[in-house]
Amino acid sequence: MGYLVDLTRGLWRENPTFRMVVGLCPTLAVTNAVANGIAMGLATTFVLIGSTVIISALRKITPEKIRMPIFVISIATFTTIIAMLMNAYFLSLYNVLKLYISLIVVNCIIMARAEGFASKNPVINTFFDSLGMGLGFTLALVIISTVREILGNGTFLGIQVMPDSFQPVLLMVLPPGAFLTLGLLIGFFNMMTALSAKRKGAQKRRAVNVDESAVNIG
Repeated sequence: MGYLVDLTRGLWRENPTFRMVVGLCPTLAVTNAVANGIAMGLATTFVLIGSTVIISALRKITPEKIRMPIFVISIATFTTIIAMLMNAYFLSLYNVLKLYISLIVVNCIIMARAEGFASKNPVINTFFDSLGMGLGFTLALVIISTVREILGNGTFLGIQVMPDSFQPVLLMVLPPGAFLTLGLLIGFFNMMTALSAKRKGAQKRRAVNVDESAVNIG
């Protein structure tokens, strides 16, 4: 049950993009196409899982004074690995994303999970936490890039999905479109969270009233 909590935390309750609002540089820069969003999300997930698992495994022998350099070295190692793999096997994507792949080293999501979770928890918990955060980040990139690509180009993964009469909204594939889409989606997530909290509060109040009625009858 604990592993499930670690896994699902990043998908909704602590989603890096929509709830914690971190790692926004790649979120805003590469989401003009769904393929770019998927690739960036999976690359970040790979680095996140690999580096945090190593950090967690070494947490008991890592000197306090040099923990940050060790974090950076671990993250940089896995960033280099994914950059080399993409350069070798996905050259077209790498040419588009190579600047942002390099910036994974200083991604706030990875540094935050390394310091806030991996350095304090066992490897298995860290793995599921990082997997959940990575999938949550990837999901956010896919949602944002889907909206922008469909409205901005009329395509999804390069495939035409809108009718020929559709007039693309050029703004959506430009930087202002990234800010606009992100802001609207954050607002939507906040609204859904508020509605969920309100519904749970109403259910709790009804349960209390039922208990009180049962006590009174008794």
